[in-house]
Amino acid sequence: MTVAVVTANAYYIHPIISEVARDFGVSDAQIGIVPALNQLALALGILLLLPLGDRYSNKALCIAFVSAQCVFMLGMALAQGFALFTLASTLLGFVTIAPYLIPAFASKRVDPERLGQVTALLTAGVIFGILVARVGAGVLAEAYGWRVVYWCAFALMAAVTALLPLTMRSEGTAPKVPQGSYGALLTSVFTLARSHRDMLVSALIQGLNFATFTATWLALALHLTSDAMGYGVDTVGYLAGIAAISIFSTPRLGKWADKVGARRARFLAAIVQLIGVALMYPLGWNVWTVLVPLVLVNIVGPSIDVTGRMTFLTLEPAIRTRLTTTYIVIMFLGGAVGSILGTAVYDWGGWGGTCALVFAMSACVLGLSYSAARKGD
Repeated sequence: MTVAVVTANAYYIHPIISEVARDFGVSDAQIGIVPALNQLALALGILLLLPLGDRYSNKALCIAFVSAQCVFMLGMALAQGFALFTLASTLLGFVTIAPYLIPAFASKRVDPERLGQVTALLTAGVIFGILVARVGAGVLAEAYGWRVVYWCAFALMAAVTALLPLTMRSEGTAPKVPQGSYGALLTSVFTLARSHRDMLVSALIQGLNFATFTATWLALALHLTSDAMGYGVDTVGYLAGIAAISIFSTPRLGKWADKVGARRARFLAAIVQLIGVALMYPLGWNVWTVLVPLVLVNIVGPSIDVTGRMTFLTLEPAIRTRLTTTYIVIMFLGGAVGSILGTAVYDWGGWGGTCALVFAMSACVLGLSYSAARKGD
């Protein structure tokens, strides 16, 4: 529940991005600044705040950061100007730490042979949050306007903030890193990253994967709601419902990855994803035909993230949160790049330009996954 609701905050804007742009009087390229800064702030917040999870109570940290998210979500709902809306969204991203504390927290409490399954279940919760955000935002915005979306999001956040102290169990005696200064703790993130090159490769793959995801969905929302296509934001929301398939496929693919190995599973998933991305342009001119590539991408896309995390979440429990920090920072830097490029390239080259962009990024995912798979599990 918590993972789903707090993750959803970054994705409400995906189907309604054209409505928000029109209301604030900004261009397609300019509106891309909102999700881009949100992703950049999230990356910075993870870098500066997530390492604290290896020292302090994950429960206490989650409660503090979720409460801050609730405040900034209220700011987005109340903002009357584009600058204030963007600022609130950026600050919201900075404190969105809870969804990334929880997987490292859980990894310390499961057997290694169940790591893929448990990580996939948590990823399914993230997918559910994204699904509800994108479908709900499109439908609500079409009927009542985009601002109602953020009022509903604030209500959900307020409920989670109130219930979290009652629902999140104590960590017990989870291992902690030796005490020292915050600067030393932060420096250790970079030291660990340099000594775990396999994690860096997984992070780069997921950064490109997430860039492909954000660029595709932001450009698709602009494409479908353009004068040439003529669909409403509710249609974009309904299409986002395709993500429901990931809720069922991702846990199964996680169990499969436990058997065949993370790197091999990631390589095979990347092949299927590239096929789906290649079909985006020829099938992207009708709301029914575009379902084919979207289904393919949504089946395997999240498993690339799951298998990437599996490559380092089997290491010592005391360093997993800090390794996760580097991984997530690079992932959201990729998301920020995808947000900027997806909207800017669409503004310049239309749907064809965006499809070429995401195909190139997906091809890089496949190439890196193949190189990593050659090392074996």
